[in-house]
Amino acid sequence: MIYCGKHVLTGDGKTHLMDGAVVVNAEGVIQDVGLKAEMTAKYPSEEVKDYGDVTLLPGLCDMHVHFGYYYSQPDQGAFDDFMIAYYAQEQAKLALSLGITTVRDLSSPHNLCKQLRLAGEKGWVKVPRIIHSDAGMCMTGGHGYDDGIEQVDGEWEIRKEIRKQLRDGADWVKILTSGRVSFPEFTQEELNAAVDESHRVGVKCAVHAGLQPALQMAIDAGFDTIEHGTFLTYEQVQQMAANGQAWVPTMTAYTVLYEFCKEKLEAGYNKSDRIAAKAMKDMAFFEPAYNAYKDNFKKFYDTGVTVCTGSDMVLYDAPPLPINREMELMVEYGITPIQAIETATSNPAKVLGLADTIGQLKAGLLADMIVVKGNVAEDITAVNDLVDVYMSGEKVYHRNEM
Repeated sequence: MIYCGKHVLTGDGKTHLMDGAVVVNAEGVIQDVGLKAEMTAKYPSEEVKDYGDVTLLPGLCDMHVHFGYYYSQPDQGAFDDFMIAYYAQEQAKLALSLGITTVRDLSSPHNLCKQLRLAGEKGWVKVPRIIHSDAGMCMTGGHGYDDGIEQVDGEWEIRKEIRKQLRDGADWVKILTSGRVSFPEFTQEELNAAVDESHRVGVKCAVHAGLQPALQMAIDAGFDTIEHGTFLTYEQVQQMAANGQAWVPTMTAYTVLYEFCKEKLEAGYNKSDRIAAKAMKDMAFFEPAYNAYKDNFKKFYDTGVTVCTGSDMVLYDAPPLPINREMELMVEYGITPIQAIETATSNPAKVLGLADTIGQLKAGLLADMIVVKGNVAEDITAVNDLVDVYMSGEKVYHRNEM
């Protein structure tokens, strides 16, 4: 099959084909990519699907999701294991409907994502390609301890928990080492042990870190991805770039929370109101976080550090899995739409070790592809106008068909 569109973005951060085409074989693998006239002449017996005025681009990757995160639901007490599984399945279906064909789930309860992935492989449900950690790990009483995070203390507790999770099928390891406190939660020795135990068996590890000095400690420990990195310094990002460490900023999560707090305060809530009181407290954190991302993103990007999109949207009644808005913020803060697409396609594929499988419209890779109306190279918001989603050449979503 030859898929044609007025615009084709291959996902490499630079290539934009006008009147392009993607040739996909019967096994769901991309056979060729080029100009429409050249591809139709080269493969005259192939059926042609011409979408017209659209952009073809690789399926998107959300590098920071929590499919099973039900803790912010107002009726969370009613969630048993079955409810959590149904909730996660709906989140996965929603991801596909947004053009997300690959996710990295960084902490869902009960090894849920392993089972969700298996259900997808059996054809029982439609889900994105799932790469996952098991439950994240924090120190006793640390960030997330009441949200399904495993509490571990000391190097050997950390090593044992990592070994258990890898035994049970985790693909990544997730550590949390800073909340909204000025002190680091894990010690340097504990962080070093987490990285050593993961890398010792060829597994990558991610760290939730947003504040100093926890950020410097996490960078020094050698984590493969820094999640959030809210108050990174320029020198630290340079160090990450030199080390080959990636940054998943999750700017949208902080932006939505900042906007929520601002709205509540501007609405004139009485200061004795519980919601207003919480908004005032939260604003003291989220306003400087919002400003830090806005002021620093472009210059951090220009260091050459690998940037990946991630949503981390776990709030009740908040926009779900909004990596589209994450890319919009990136463009607003100074990079091009084509560069923003790279942060959601080929960059994640490299970090996940899947660059020879997904992440670009390129011969030999799986045909994970989305079709959107308009020209994404000029208007990143066109990604929101989704038409079709393909995984390994199979159409898994069509507008109005989910």
